[in-house]
Amino acid sequence: MACADLREELNCPICLSIYTSPVMLSCGHNFCRDCIGEVLDSQEGSRVYTCPECRAEFPERPALQRIRKLCNIVERFLSTQPEQEEAVIFCSYCFDSRVAAVKTCLLCDASLCANHLKIHSKSLKHVLVEPTASLENRNCSIHNELLKYQCSEDKAYICGSCCLAGEHKGHQVELLNEASDKKKETLRNVLEKLITKRDETQKRVQMLQEHTRVVPVKAAGIKDKVTALFGDLIEEMKVREKRVLSEVIRQEEQVLLQVSGLIQQLEIEKDELSRKVLDIEKLCNITDPLTVLKGCESVSAECCDAEREMERE
Repeated sequence: MACADLREELNCPICLSIYTSPVMLSCGHNFCRDCIGEVLDSQEGSRVYTCPECRAEFPERPALQRIRKLCNIVERFLSTQPEQEEAVIFCSYCFDSRVAAVKTCLLCDASLCANHLKIHSKSLKHVLVEPTASLENRNCSIHNELLKYQCSEDKAYICGSCCLAGEHKGHQVELLNEASDKKKETLRNVLEKLITKRDETQKRVQMLQEHTRVVPVKAAGIKDKVTALFGDLIEEMKVREKRVLSEVIRQEEQVLLQVSGLIQQLEIEKDELSRKVLDIEKLCNITDPLTVLKGCESVSAECCDAEREMERE
């Protein structure tokens, strides 16, 4: 019993489930962060924000204060709860044998097998859902009546008494089935858009994957063309290199041949000049005048030529 009481204390008054990231308004009431966030979002158009519990008004969107101690309590409580495997729900009216239930009536707070479902009341007041043993969150915490409506203004789930005399009196409400159908329709639209977007994304992925297969093939073709082009350029440059080197060698041989001929000619002239120099030196060293004069007659012509050459120089 103490565990059940603690669980009820840890339930958010909006979603009626255990707090998720509990926060507190300045009025002191606690909610799940997402739950109170949705309520405040729905009140954006109005000039005032109100607390879903005490109806306290705030001129500006109230700040949400995280409750660390309550977070710790919730975590510790959940850690002490054993994980429960999905159990079979049995019919509440089959006393002699345990027969699996096919539906649960929220009004009767009872589960029904196929046979008892046939004789069960068809009244709209009797709300049938899938077999469940968790009915503690389906009754109003104030009037202990079955939750049948949703308050659009407060985004809260309420009973008939809340509509007539409670704090939600005069608010716009709708049956849970109607609200659920609208929400399902919204979800279907979202689902359709998500599926379309997913399919488009898949097509883009396939296109990119195909592109990744094509790119290496194209790149390989370009590489081959570049290699062939540079190969041709290299061969052409080698041919031109041979031509230029051959021309340089030809000119080198021609110049060397010309220089060699000139050297040979100058060597002959040098030898002739050396001979003349020796003849004259001999005459200059002779003491006999007659011999000098006669010798000069033989070299006079050559001397004259030499003198003329020297004068020209």
